[in-house]
Amino acid sequence: MLAIPNRGWFACLFLAVLFGHAVADEQPGVMDGLPPSADTQVTKANYLTAPYNRWAFRNASAPLNVVMVPRGGEIWHFGRDNERLADYTPSGDMTLAELFEVNFADGLLVVQGETILSEHYFGGFEATDQHLWFSMTKSLVSALFGLLVESGAVALESSPARYIPELAGTAFERVSIQEVLDHTTALAFKENYTDPNSDFFRHYAPALGMMYQPGASDAQPHDEGIYGVHDFLSDFVKPDPALGPGDAFAYNSANADVLGWLVARLMERSLDEAITDSVWRHLGAEHDAYIVVDRAYMPVATGGFNATLRDAARFALMIRDKGVFDDQRLLPAGWLDAMLSASDKDRANMSANAVYAKMPWSAYKNMWWILDADAGEFCAVGVHGQVIYINRASDTVMVWYSSQPDASAAVSPHFLVKLDAARALAQHLAEGES
Repeated sequence: MLAIPNRGWFACLFLAVLFGHAVADEQPGVMDGLPPSADTQVTKANYLTAPYNRWAFRNASAPLNVVMVPRGGEIWHFGRDNERLADYTPSGDMTLAELFEVNFADGLLVVQGETILSEHYFGGFEATDQHLWFSMTKSLVSALFGLLVESGAVALESSPARYIPELAGTAFERVSIQEVLDHTTALAFKENYTDPNSDFFRHYAPALGMMYQPGASDAQPHDEGIYGVHDFLSDFVKPDPALGPGDAFAYNSANADVLGWLVARLMERSLDEAITDSVWRHLGAEHDAYIVVDRAYMPVATGGFNATLRDAARFALMIRDKGVFDDQRLLPAGWLDAMLSASDKDRANMSANAVYAKMPWSAYKNMWWILDADAGEFCAVGVHGQVIYINRASDTVMVWYSSQPDASAAVSPHFLVKLDAARALAQHLAEGES
């Protein structure tokens, strides 16, 4: 049996449905007209805000700058079983698709083995549309990083400054790469998405290029001390004197930017090229992917990847199957098992975090969110409700994209109700195989 947390699932669903309908009823048109009216125009200033985010997340190359991650080879095709889940209802009379739709999902795909059991698109999103992954990108970059670990090109106990001299004297000099992977780096810099006077808004957001700041896009390299993300990492981020490395789990996107820098520096190619050459062109993808770039036009490792739903599922199958796709090994199995070997300290760090202790995660390891290590149940997660859910015990992956009005998964009923439904469905599929 797969453990499902008891957190008032039906009450959470009821509230989410009510709130979901309330928001939907108030939504004006978006990109309405040819050209669109000023009130419905998506811009870089509003693209993260509902209802504009629904259009923006599937057209991220409009408000943001991107570079391509090309597909390659013949398309790999899924099997399909449209009857297996035809009568499955997670709660009462509501179907799986209805539950996800009222909770701001844009698309949902359920695969067991190599067979699609359920595929749904909502609100105009289509099978040919790419969608912004946000922080699911961290898990992709971490998976790719395993190639460097396996080859011996990098040592997890070493400081990232050993490989990137520009990080000497920063908060990252005193930490290990493993601590970067686990977000236990004790940084003085904190993420703050709401305070315009925070260091995040004043320095990181303009460098990242994914949030609006007046005039930021017009800045030139010689006029800015912190132009791109790499400048921010090497010239701004300092250690928290009250904490030591490894003392606490504190989710911070800067860690993924360091990891992406390590991949690019040690593989001697840009991150988009590394993803293309090592993973994407070998997945039998149907479509090219793309990745957002920062103000210096360097790929954003922390949250910039975009792909279609089925292509995201192809990546998920490869992770579920420990680095093998279509009988070809792409990534090392040992590395893709390592995130399930969370230590007592990893679990204690999660439990001690005031925000994430409310969630069903048992640990965060190697930039993956762990639910049940024994069942091989873990996730990649992005803000606004992007999820790759993997359950090896039931041979299942589920991928869903969302445009939730609230960014934080930790407090969003729209996130939790979908995650609970996915876990319940995995249990249902596992029981069907027993």
